[in-house]
Amino acid sequence: MKTPTLMLTLGGLAALLLAPATLASQDENTAQDKIVAAASHVTLGPRPLFLVQDMDEETQRSRELKAELLRCAATTDDWQRSDFSIGHRGAPLQFPEHTRESYLAGAQLGAGILECDVTFTADQELVCRHSQCDLHTTTNIVETDLAQKCSVPPAFNEAGELSNAVDVQCCTSDITLAEFRTLQGKMEGANTEAGSIEEYLAGTPGWRTDLYNSRGTLMTHAESIDLFKSLGVKMTPELKAPSVEMPFNGMSQEDYAQKMIDEYQAADVPASDVYAQSFNLDDVRYWIDNAPGFGEQAVYLDDRYSLDEFDHNYPATWTPTMEELAEMGVQILAPPMWMLLAANPEASDEENRIVPSVYAEHAKAAGLDLIAWTFERSGPLANDGEWYHSTTDDVIDNDGDKLLTLDVLARDVGIIGLFSDWPATVTFYDNCVNANEGNH
Repeated sequence: MKTPTLMLTLGGLAALLLAPATLASQDENTAQDKIVAAASHVTLGPRPLFLVQDMDEETQRSRELKAELLRCAATTDDWQRSDFSIGHRGAPLQFPEHTRESYLAGAQLGAGILECDVTFTADQELVCRHSQCDLHTTTNIVETDLAQKCSVPPAFNEAGELSNAVDVQCCTSDITLAEFRTLQGKMEGANTEAGSIEEYLAGTPGWRTDLYNSRGTLMTHAESIDLFKSLGVKMTPELKAPSVEMPFNGMSQEDYAQKMIDEYQAADVPASDVYAQSFNLDDVRYWIDNAPGFGEQAVYLDDRYSLDEFDHNYPATWTPTMEELAEMGVQILAPPMWMLLAANPEASDEENRIVPSVYAEHAKAAGLDLIAWTFERSGPLANDGEWYHSTTDDVIDNDGDKLLTLDVLARDVGIIGLFSDWPATVTFYDNCVNANEGNH
C-alpha cells in the first residue's frame, strides 16, 4: 500500500502548531470557569460567629441582638448573596485589593455588589486601583525595572540603602497598560522608614495578613466587568480623582467620566446593575445629565468632613444642603460610617448607646438613600481612636461591638448598603436580620 504524501498548507501548519496552545487555553478557560462557579457559592467562614461571641452583653439591645444572631448561626446553612453587602475593593482584609483573587473572595463571602475603583494609565486605559498614585503601596512595582518610571522613584545613598522611602510615589499614569499588566498586586502597605526595598514592601498592617499575598492578579476596569458578570454580581465603580492635571493627553474630566460608563455599555451591562460613584459631585451630576440610566443610582461619596467649615452635626455648615442634593437629582449619598452615628454614653440598659446622627436624620428627611463605608477596615477596636468608629468610640470597646454598629446602621439609620473589607460579616447580618424583616 502506498503511503499517502502529507501535504500541509501554511494555514494548516499554523493550525497544527497552535493546536496544543489552543487546547491548553481551553483547559485554562475551563479551570477559570470552575473557579468562578466555586466562588459563586456563598461560604461565610468563621469570622461572623467569632464576632458574635465577642459581643458585649451590657445592654438589652446587645443581649437581644447577640441571641438573635446566635440562633441564626445555629439554624442557617444556606447563605444567600446580598446586595446589602458591598465588597470594598473585593475582600482586602486578607487579599490584595482590586485583584482577581480579592474579587473572587468577595463574591464567595456573599457580596452582591463588588467595587472597582477606576483610574487610568499613561495610554488612558482604565484600570482598577484605589488611587491613581498607589502602585508603590499596592503592587510590587518598586522591585521591578518599572520603578524608574515612577513619579518619585526609589533612591539610594552611597551605601546602597533606600534613602527616600517616605517620598516614593508610583502612579498608573506613569506607565502604560502593557506595563501595568506585568505587575503583581500585594497587600496594601509600605514601611516608610525602610532602608531597603525588601523592608519597604514588608509594610502590611499587623491586623491584616500576608497569607494570600503570593497571588495578586491586577485587572483592567473592563476585565472587572467581565468577571463580575460571570459571578452574577452587581457593580460599583468609583471614578477616582486624577492626580495629574486634566485634560490628560487630551482626555478631559468629562471624557474620563463618560469612558467609564462606555465600558459598561460596551459589555451590555444594564444600568440597574451599576452604582457609579464619585467624591466629585460634578462627576455625579455629569452622569445624571448625560447618562441618566446610570445617573439615576449614581452615588455621591461625601468627604466634606475634610473641610474646615463643615461639621456633620450642624446643618448650617452643609453646602449643598441635603435638600439641594436631592433637587440636583442625587438619590444616593455615601458618607463614612461615623458621620451617620452618634454616641449616647448616658443611656440606660433599655436605651441605645449608639443612635443616628443629625446628618443621618436630615439625609433621610430629604429622601436620600444612604450607603456607608467602610465596615471592618479599622484595626481591633480595643485600640481606641479608630477613625471609622470615631463618633462612637466612647461606647464601644471590642470587635464584637462592630455588630451593634451594623445593627444601628441597618435598623435605625436605614442604610441600603454597607461597604466592607470582609463582606462575610455583613452578608451574615443581612441573612439573619434584614432578610427576616423584609428590609432588603
